Parts: sequence; structure tokens; C-alpha cells
Amino acid sequence: MLARRHRFHGHSSLTFVYRHGATVRGQHIAVRFVRNTRRPEYRLAVIVSRKVHKSAVQRNRIRRRIYEVVRTGKPIPIAYDIVVTVFSDQIAALPPAELTPLVRNLFDRAGLYPTAPTDTNRSDHDIVKKREDQ
Repeated sequence: MLARRHRFHGHSSLTFVYRHGATVRGQHIAVRFVRNTRRPEYRLAVIVSRKVHKSAVQRNRIRRRIYEVVRTGKPIPIAYDIVVTVFSDQIAALPPAELTPLVRNLFDRAGLYPTAPTDTNRSDHDIVKKREDQ
């Protein structure tokens, strides 16, 4: 389960994300996110509508599976408010080997995972040489 500090509390926070957030949509789920400057860590909510599955047990199972993918995945070092909306009942039948890349791919497309800066024009040796020349 996702730690309490990473979960949403209150309805007004979700409203803010829905009004001001950017959206990345996949085949079965959508990720809406907005930067949160008031918190040190990210928060995540997973919304599974009754239209997706009538059974609360199945809806909660889908929710727990997505929480687990995020919890065991790459860390999200920047404080974002993230809302994952499930709109397809096929998520319930997806094996973990397919669900994990689906969620992580959407998070990558959203830019929630940090990318390491790559500078191929310069190396550490060039910096040392420049200092020696001075």
C-alpha cells in the first residue's frame, strides 16, 4: 500500500488537479498531474468509476494494483499531485507484466520521472584540460 503521506486527503485537492493539471492519456487509463510547491513529496489518487466495474471489490483491487506499481517503481523526487483515472474494465484482467509498463510509460510521457542530463559534447577530461590551460 502507498504510504499515507503520498495519498490525497480531502476533495478540494482533487478539484485543483482537475482544473489546473495537464493530462496524458493512454489506452485504458489517464494521468492528470500538477506541480505542488506546498509539499515536499508527491501525492497520488487513483479514481475507478462504478462504470468501470460494478463491484467495489474489483474497483479496490484495480486501485491497489496501480498503487503498487507506483510504489515499487522509480521514485518521483519532485512534488506533484497526480490523479490516475481508470476508464476501462480491461485493467482488471491485465497481468502485472502488462500493467506495470502501461503505468510507467504514462508517467514517463508526463515527465514525472526525472531524466538525467546528458551532455555528449563535454566530458570531465575537457574541464580538467581547460583549468590546466588557464
